[in-house]
Amino acid sequence: MAKIEKIGAIKKPPQESFSEDTVHLPVILGIRPGVYLGVIYGLILLTILFLLFLYPGLSKPGSVLVLSSEPLGAGVRVDGVYRGTTPCEIFISQGNHPIEMTLPGFLEYHRDMEIQGRVLGSLFFPRKEHLAGTLEEIGPGAALRAGAGDYAAWSFTGEPTASYQIPQSLSEGAYRSGPGAVDVPTYEIMDKLLQSSARFTSTKAGLRDLIRAKYTVDNGGLSASPLSLLRSLEDIGAYLSETPGSGIWLETLLPTDMASILKEHPWYTKQIRQAAALSPGTRFAGPVQGGTLNLGSLRFKEIPSGTLVPGEGLFPGEIPIGAFYIAETEVSLVSWEAFLEAQPAWRAENTPTLMEQGLVTEDYLLSLDHPASERPGSSSAPGISWYAAEAYCQWLTGLLPPAWSDYEARLPSEREWEYAAWAAQDAGLTDMLGGRWEWCRDPYSAFPFLSEDQETGEEIGSPERALRGGAWINQGDSVDPGTRASLPPVFCSVFVSFRPVLAPKPGLPQKELSHE
Repeated sequence: MAKIEKIGAIKKPPQESFSEDTVHLPVILGIRPGVYLGVIYGLILLTILFLLFLYPGLSKPGSVLVLSSEPLGAGVRVDGVYRGTTPCEIFISQGNHPIEMTLPGFLEYHRDMEIQGRVLGSLFFPRKEHLAGTLEEIGPGAALRAGAGDYAAWSFTGEPTASYQIPQSLSEGAYRSGPGAVDVPTYEIMDKLLQSSARFTSTKAGLRDLIRAKYTVDNGGLSASPLSLLRSLEDIGAYLSETPGSGIWLETLLPTDMASILKEHPWYTKQIRQAAALSPGTRFAGPVQGGTLNLGSLRFKEIPSGTLVPGEGLFPGEIPIGAFYIAETEVSLVSWEAFLEAQPAWRAENTPTLMEQGLVTEDYLLSLDHPASERPGSSSAPGISWYAAEAYCQWLTGLLPPAWSDYEARLPSEREWEYAAWAAQDAGLTDMLGGRWEWCRDPYSAFPFLSEDQETGEEIGSPERALRGGAWINQGDSVDPGTRASLPPVFCSVFVSFRPVLAPKPGLPQKELSHE
C-alpha cells in the first residue's frame, strides 16, 4: 500500500524565487524626484486645463448666435455665406458681421451685429447671443405666390414614391402668407392663387398639398379650427359645383375605389350629362365673315365672339370667347426676316449670346435643309423659341395702325387657338393641324379647363409653355383641335413655329375698327 502511494505521488517543481527590482530616479540639478515629478504632473494638469478652458476662447473667439424668425424656415447668411435655416444655432467669430434672413415672397431681413467672445470655459459654456427677425411680406399673398410657382414646377415630376418625395410648397406658402388672410382683399388674392394652382394638381400628393393649403389660408396660417374647416368645405363644394370639368379632374386624382364611388354620385353624372347634351354646332352665331387686316406679309382674319363647347376638343364646359384676329398662316419666312432686320440681336449668328441669356437652345432657327422643309408648313419660320415668338409679337405690335392702338399682337391662348381651329375651314386658316406645333401664351398646366384668373395664372407661371396643332410628323397619330403638348419656353425645334393673334389689350373693350 505504501508502495502504491509512493508510485502515485506527484513531484512538484521547485519554486523559483525572484527578487524585486527597485527603480531609483536620479536627482536632477539637486532636485529630488519627489519634487520635480510633482512639478511635471502639475504642468501636465495645467496644460490640460489650459487646452480645455482657455485655448478655445483664445484661438477661436466668438459666440453662438441663436437665430429665430417669423415665419420660421428663413435661410440664414452670415458674411454672404449660407449657414442654415431658422430656428438654428451658429457659431460666429468675434467681430462685426452682416446677418441676412431670406424667405421667398418676403423682404430680406438684414442686421449688422458686433459679436463678442468669451475666453474662460468657452468650450463648455459658450457665449450666446440671440437674434429674432420678423420678415415683412413683399406684398399680399407673395409667399403663397412663390409657393404656387414652386408647386407648379413640381407638378411635372409625377406621383412621388417611397424613395422619392416632393416638398409641400403650396401649403408652406399658405402658412407663411396666412396671417394676411384676415384682410378680405388679401384673402381674395390668395383664393385666386389656390384656384389657379388647382390646374397643376396632377398627383394625389399634390391634391393633399392643395387641400392642406386651403385649410391653412382659411385659418390665417394656423391649424384648422372647426369653424374654418366648415368654411373650407363649403368653398370646396362651391368650386366643384361651379367649375366645368371638376368631376373629370377629381376622377383622375382619387384612388380607384374612391373614383368608382364618385362616378356613381348624382353630381358627377349630372355634370357629365350636361356636357354631353351641349351641341358642338353652336360655336358661332353664323358663318365666319369677319374683317381682315394685312400687317406686313401676314394676313389676319377676324374670329367672331362665341362659345367653345364641350363634346370635342379639350375643354369640357362652355367657354365664352371674345372676338380676336388670328394670322391665316404661321409666321412666314418673309415676315420673320423683316423682324430680324429690325431686331438684329435675334439673328442666327447671335445664337451663342441668346443661349447665354436663356432665350434659345442650339437648334434656334434650324436650317430649312431639314426634311421637315418638304412637309406642310415648310414656308413658315422654324426653330423659334417661345421667347423669340414673344419678341416678334412685341415688334409686330409696333406696326399696328393708329386706329388699332388699343390692340396688341401676342401669342394665342389655348382657348383662342382651339376656338380658331374649329373655325379654320370657314375662316381660311391653313396648317392649323399637321403643319408645325404652334406656341400658345399659356403656362402649361395639366388641367387648363379648370377656371382661373388669367393674370394670376401668369404670375404663377410654369416651367413649360403650351403647344397646339401637332406637326406633320404626328399625322399618323390622332391629332385634332384638342391635341396639346408642352416644351420649356427656351426650346427650339424644326417642328415648332407659331401664329400670332391681334386682341384688345388687357382691360380694354373691343371696338369697331376700319380694316386696312
